[in-house]
Amino acid sequence: MASKVYFTNFRTSYRENLPQKLARLVKKAGMLENIDFANKYTAIKIHFGEPGNLSYLRPNFARVIVDLIREQGGRVFLTDCNTLYVGRRKNALDHLDAAYENGYNPFATGCHVIIADGLKGTDETLVPINGTYVKEAKIGRAIMDADIVISLNHFKGHESTGFGGALKNLGMGCGSRAGKMEMHSAGKPVVDPNTCVGCGSCRKICAHSAITITDKKASIDHSRCVGCGRCVGICPMDAVEPANDESNDILNCKIAEYALAVVQNRPSFHISLVMDVSPNCDCHAENDVPIVPDVGMFASFDPVALDVACADAVNRQPVTAGSVLDGLPHVHHDHFKDSHPETNWMSAIDHGVQIGLGSKEYELIEI
Repeated sequence: MASKVYFTNFRTSYRENLPQKLARLVKKAGMLENIDFANKYTAIKIHFGEPGNLSYLRPNFARVIVDLIREQGGRVFLTDCNTLYVGRRKNALDHLDAAYENGYNPFATGCHVIIADGLKGTDETLVPINGTYVKEAKIGRAIMDADIVISLNHFKGHESTGFGGALKNLGMGCGSRAGKMEMHSAGKPVVDPNTCVGCGSCRKICAHSAITITDKKASIDHSRCVGCGRCVGICPMDAVEPANDESNDILNCKIAEYALAVVQNRPSFHISLVMDVSPNCDCHAENDVPIVPDVGMFASFDPVALDVACADAVNRQPVTAGSVLDGLPHVHHDHFKDSHPETNWMSAIDHGVQIGLGSKEYELIEI
């Protein structure tokens, strides 16, 4: 059965600006009508943007959703989990600084920011899903403590998954640091001896006695290691590194399974803004020229259908002059695959359908 996806373009008038238009879109899509927000903890999952990147969503859009939920009596907060890579968002303190720097503070958004997997990315809930690739998803605890999940997504390209939309925001974004390692890695973490100072933090947190310290350097016994990734999050020197050796197709499938872990058994709603469609993720500390013109705003209760509708809309657009796509051969007739030929975004979509996360068939309703 086709899922309903609601759409509006970015055209405005003297009577209606973009925030007002976004509010009208989500109301028309049934978010307020079909979800009881009264006295419910509501997590709005969003990417705050790596400082230096200017294509992340402006906090003004988040404020629209926050105000609508608070008007319904909801207890709402903005959230994300810490990153696996070393950057400005790998622990809660730096992450909050980055969010505030990019405008995500209570004065601008009307609610608080909570980093869902805690100070060092180790505060997680194990969510059973018994998937093909993941048996227990490691999700940031604050996200799992919420009664309702809203994903507010910047739809853009991605160097590993093809694009980043609702599934990427939910799956990879809600994983703890150990969860992110599980999605990215087929193997187990290793220690960089050039960075390790032998402090023993990793040995103390390891529940399987897999780590030893010799000559002030840690080493991991992979015959004991279960790949939980907690040593990755706890290392103060970022000396413990994930393998980052999973194939892109399996990475996409794991993301779909993690997304299922986040939304199953509770209300959820999903909003994607197809604007500033940079070729790479907002985790980069820079953003390139958008590969296509801005398209519009989309909303749906089905994250799979939403991602397909957004991808189809992008692929109908002309290539932006001067972008990375300009002048490249368009052999795949797909802007995302032409940007990153080694990716296959349909693997996440097909797996999402297979596990019951949603439908790739959609009815586009324009308002």
